[in-house]
Amino acid sequence: MLFTQIKTKALHLIRGENAEEQAHDYLLNKGLKSVYRNYRCKQGELDLIMTDQNSLVIIEVKFRKTDKYGSALECVTRTKQSRIIAATHHYLSTHPTDCPIRFDVIAISGDSKIEWVQNAF
Repeated sequence: MLFTQIKTKALHLIRGENAEEQAHDYLLNKGLKSVYRNYRCKQGELDLIMTDQNSLVIIEVKFRKTDKYGSALECVTRTKQSRIIAATHHYLSTHPTDCPIRFDVIAISGDSKIEWVQNAF
């Protein structure tokens, strides 16, 4: 039983890493430039930090195998948004910038369909 739980957790983490890699590649192909990946602090984690022309873009990546329990976009709740904003404040305290900040969401479904929402919140 414990092995199954560990295996399931590991599979979930691998899927998340794969989704972030897919999102990163997708955005590079759209012309964004990578700044930082998986920025972690006590306030939370920022999946991708990139630049788009003169804007610093904070990107939340969500993967959902199915929409059975809600779509990937629906999982970026107000609570999640608050954590992302708090983590962004922490990031900016150590990496100051004069650039405008934008929050985007990349939602990836089980069939690898990518939905990119710019200025998501």
